[in-house]
Amino acid sequence: MRAGSTHSDVAVVGGGIIGLVTAWRAAQRGLSTTVIDPEPGGGAARVAAGMLAAVTELHYGEEALLALNLASSARYPDFVAELEKASGQETGYRPCGTLAVALDADDRAHLRELHALQQRCGLESQWLTGRECRRLEPMLAPSVRGGLRIDADHQTDPRRLATALLLACERAGVVFRRAAAAELTVERGRAAGVRLDDGTRAEAGQTVLAAGSWTSRLAGVPEGLLPPVRPVKGQVLRLRMPRRDGTYGPFLSRTVRAVVRGGSVYLVPRANGELVIGATSEELGWDTTVTAGGVYELLRDAHELAPGVTELPLTETSAGLRPATPDNAPVIGPTALPDLRLAAGHYRNGVLLTPVTGDAMGELLATGELPEVARAFTPERFGGDEAALPSAQVPYGSEQSKHGEPQERSA
Repeated sequence: MRAGSTHSDVAVVGGGIIGLVTAWRAAQRGLSTTVIDPEPGGGAARVAAGMLAAVTELHYGEEALLALNLASSARYPDFVAELEKASGQETGYRPCGTLAVALDADDRAHLRELHALQQRCGLESQWLTGRECRRLEPMLAPSVRGGLRIDADHQTDPRRLATALLLACERAGVVFRRAAAAELTVERGRAAGVRLDDGTRAEAGQTVLAAGSWTSRLAGVPEGLLPPVRPVKGQVLRLRMPRRDGTYGPFLSRTVRAVVRGGSVYLVPRANGELVIGATSEELGWDTTVTAGGVYELLRDAHELAPGVTELPLTETSAGLRPATPDNAPVIGPTALPDLRLAAGHYRNGVLLTPVTGDAMGELLATGELPEVARAFTPERFGGDEAALPSAQVPYGSEQSKHGEPQERSA
């Protein structure tokens, strides 16, 4: 082993929730594991709202992804219980359900179509009139025309989830190299770890790329092996709900979503009094600037949905990058380069898919076999020119790439 280098069974590039859950599951399987990330516990989860919306997030043409989402949603209660015991930290998991509403005739027709699709897929959702929606959530605007009550879609707090995963990894013996991964090292036709930007190396029997939007930017990977993961910007607001009689509210008791003027908006009330409003969807490359226009649009749409929201204190504005693929589904599994694995491209479902991704990657790393539930999402579904790298390669976590990390600002 070279001077200044370390060796482990598994090296995970990326310390967001997907990288952390992969490392935790690998360590539980008895594999010595190293995570390479300058700031583990960060990533897109620092900005995400944490909706576990397998049913509400259903889109036409994504039936295969639906099966993966439902499998992960079903695992969440046991996953949370295990993680909270292992870490000693709560994750903010709330089985509170979701209400998706419409504010005009066009949005109502769109929601009716979604309801029909859900029924064809065997999913449970209940159509409500506008009056029934307001009876369920009195803070909703009088203009609400109808909605879907989806009791199976819940929420968690991604920041607390990341903290719990970080602590669980540490307790399981995962080693953290707080530096940027500069280049994949390939020796004798196999992935052998990564070179860090400080000149040292993290050598490994297996290497996992789990760096979110940056997965396709690591140098040293043979051409055509990386999937087309791209960043999609999302701006998010955090407000503070009123506290009365020792509890927060009354404001909202569950996640509320709507389509306003063709754009999606959601309000996620947390048990700690935080109200998360999101999110824009912007194809702007690596830009994570919080803009006045983005804040205005979110507040405007949220006000139309629940007028009282503009009376709440605004405590934080932030923007992050969702790692998207052409089919909006994650990339999980082995690559054509021996010992190189991928766990990336989870787009809008990263928090939801944390349990099933961890289980799948743990099985793959320990046995070499990918579970059936994840086999439709291997990198081989992308090939040829589609897998070309989207932009210049820079070290993950380096100063050059930090403009792409989520930026948080106090309001």
